[in-house]
Amino acid sequence: MNLLTISLLQAAGNPNNSPIPTIIMIVAMFAIVYFFMIRPQNKKQKEIQNFRNSLQTGQNVVTIGGIHGTIKSIDEAEGTLMLEIATGVKIKVEKSAIAPLEQK
Repeated sequence: MNLLTISLLQAAGNPNNSPIPTIIMIVAMFAIVYFFMIRPQNKKQKEIQNFRNSLQTGQNVVTIGGIHGTIKSIDEAEGTLMLEIATGVKIKVEKSAIAPLEQK
């Protein structure tokens, strides 16, 4: 017999194996995933939402498509903005289409 078969037979024959280490390992993995992946992502989403809620008329912004413009009006009910991208040229965009710029 090979070493794998022997170790599997020994593990199967030992009824005293406790499930507690396995449960602790699963809980630890969930904690790691939460603190290193889910929590930072939620924090970043909250910061982006706060940025979009703080937009004001006259502010220069960039859309996620790369269009630069100045906010001329905000319609909170529809969640849209009117951007002036050139003199006399206005476009209507969703608030969610405004890219959050990194503060320097």
